[in-house]
Amino acid sequence: MTLRSFLKPAAPVGHAQRSLVESLRRHLHPLSGAAKDYDALLQHMGAARFVLIGEASHGTHEFYRERIKITQRLILEKGVTAIAVEADWPDAWRVNRYVRGRSGDPDARTALAGFERFPAWMWRNTDVCEFVEWLRQYNSDCEPARQVGFYGMDLYSLFRSMQEVLAYLDRTDPAAAHKARARYACFDHIGQDSQAYGYAATFGMARSCEDEVVQQLRDMTLRLGQNAPTPGLERDEYFYAQQNARLVRNAEEYYRTMFHGRVSSWNLRDSHMLETLVALERHLGETSVAPRMAVWAHNSHLGDAAVTDMGDRGEWNVGQLMRDRYGNDAFLVGMSTHHGSVTAASEWDEPPRRKRVRPGLDASWESVFHQLATPDFMLLLKDHAELQKLTEPMRLQRAIGVIYRPETERQSHYLFTHLARQFDALLHFDETHALEPLDKDLTWLEGEAPETYPSGI
Repeated sequence: MTLRSFLKPAAPVGHAQRSLVESLRRHLHPLSGAAKDYDALLQHMGAARFVLIGEASHGTHEFYRERIKITQRLILEKGVTAIAVEADWPDAWRVNRYVRGRSGDPDARTALAGFERFPAWMWRNTDVCEFVEWLRQYNSDCEPARQVGFYGMDLYSLFRSMQEVLAYLDRTDPAAAHKARARYACFDHIGQDSQAYGYAATFGMARSCEDEVVQQLRDMTLRLGQNAPTPGLERDEYFYAQQNARLVRNAEEYYRTMFHGRVSSWNLRDSHMLETLVALERHLGETSVAPRMAVWAHNSHLGDAAVTDMGDRGEWNVGQLMRDRYGNDAFLVGMSTHHGSVTAASEWDEPPRRKRVRPGLDASWESVFHQLATPDFMLLLKDHAELQKLTEPMRLQRAIGVIYRPETERQSHYLFTHLARQFDALLHFDETHALEPLDKDLTWLEGEAPETYPSGI
């Protein structure tokens, strides 16, 4: 199948959409790959301390590449000293130790080996690997207080985080470790299966461990207040352990709510991400001026949910919560694509594949952007009255996560959004390509079967 046959002419569009396309053309900032591409973006975000950089999929090379370019400039020109990502806290902390010269890992590929849980390719990929090496080199020339850290803000590492709390206490306070081990033994009856715990606790087949994890976090917090370590490595390691205890508490609740409905568990997860960012800001601010951060996650976490149909369902997200808490100190950037390929799985825990991304639906923002006939561009939406008026009407927007099901594209991967208020800036890359995992197997190398299989026509 040729690219020409794949990209069939779009269905005829009405006068209103043609007018929208023509009006939008006047406000594009083309992206050519030049060093100055993001000059206007950095100027537009001003003094914002939190730059949230979203992506429309978890497996697109261009999204990772451009997010890294922006982040590098934020580090070099805006003084960003923390990168918080949609990843598990313990796995990202191993990378944090590596980039700050505090680990025995010989290279970035090894430092990323902690990312074993599905979907490992989100962080174990060639783009992140190169960036981690860049971070380590950058930090090697910096004083410790100016080094850039790499942190996870997700909450799936329930059992791994328990182990990290116990390991820290075993080293520093064996008596406290004994108490913590007795509390966490509440989970022993279900092994290492987080969802099995949530199901059993929800439906009365096993008692909840809520009291135990709350008490353990309380003890860790009191310990910090009574025996505050001096700034430096010791304080960082205590913060790491305390955050693991916080994660265990929040993850215990998250897995219990999974069986109550999507809204409850989604809101708990994004609330935990916000808690992590606030705690990280407080921790980093103890040794320097108010810190600046780059935040990496999916558009669905970082765009303002209040102006999408997510908000209509009662869901909130990190972007909305950050705006509520920090106002103009939070700057939200989204990304989109019209067609190409993506690394994604068909089902949870299945191997990743290179999948073809279908052209954006006719009623979507992706389709409108494709008609602009500018391959890659940026829209600076914040404080731009005319552009905000053009992008205010609700329209479909695509969201591909770690699962991509083209056969149910509309139901599985689109939401309605008021783009004008969802993001402060949006980057569009018309044709994109699949992210390359570090651990490639035949499933990924072969990609998905063409639509003409097995006839070959």
